[in-house]
Amino acid sequence: MPSRKALVRRPSPRLAEGLVTHIERTKVDVDLAVEQWEAYGKALRDHGWETIEVDPADDCPDSVFVEDTVVMYKNVALIARPGAESRRGETDGIEEAVAALGCSVNWVWAPGTLEGGDVLKVGDTVFVGRGGRTNAAGVQQLRAAFEPLGARVVSAPVSKVLHLKSAVTALPDGTVVGHIPKMDTPSLFGRFLPVPEKSGAHVVLLGGDKLLMAASAPKTAELYADLGYEPVVVDIGEFEKLEGCVTCLSVRLRGLYA
Repeated sequence: MPSRKALVRRPSPRLAEGLVTHIERTKVDVDLAVEQWEAYGKALRDHGWETIEVDPADDCPDSVFVEDTVVMYKNVALIARPGAESRRGETDGIEEAVAALGCSVNWVWAPGTLEGGDVLKVGDTVFVGRGGRTNAAGVQQLRAAFEPLGARVVSAPVSKVLHLKSAVTALPDGTVVGHIPKMDTPSLFGRFLPVPEKSGAHVVLLGGDKLLMAASAPKTAELYADLGYEPVVVDIGEFEKLEGCVTCLSVRLRGLYA
């Protein structure tokens, strides 16, 4: 059976200072963000996931976006080296967390940069967004870590959004979903389904036909329901003000050895 553990990290009191790149800054309500984060964790637990809190990184405003700190493939953890220098302190706690779970740990080294939000796994194909926070050396190091384990690594250009998974994720059957105005190369993904809302392109697979997704994409939720999926909707509006999405707020560990 696949493991069902998810790493999460409590929002920093400095969350409102988080980076924005492709959108205009708007005021973040940190108290409301904490409530939304707690509801997000509850949604995971309600659907059979064990949430594991990584030690807080209160001096790092973006640290709640824990997905960017590590990439998992099977039971191997590749500790990221964020392209945003202000985020590099976020990786300290994640290394301890994955090691405690028995993962084999590797690291991205300078001059490589890699953020987990740029990595989309579809079966054994690993798409890596290049052009924003992840550079060519980072892609090369990910390839060196994961291809010997059976991964096929495909580089994908990213220029219109913060991370690759700001534009695309994938359904349980492997169909990639994305909002075309935010994508560079839709043709790269083979089986592809366009969605009508930017945040509708972001889904977390909870198991079976259940999809965790943002409340800001009601038309896309209807589309997924028509396809036979069950949307599990959460409000993450305060995190969306910082270019965050449902994938960013956890690291799902499905491939741990029993």
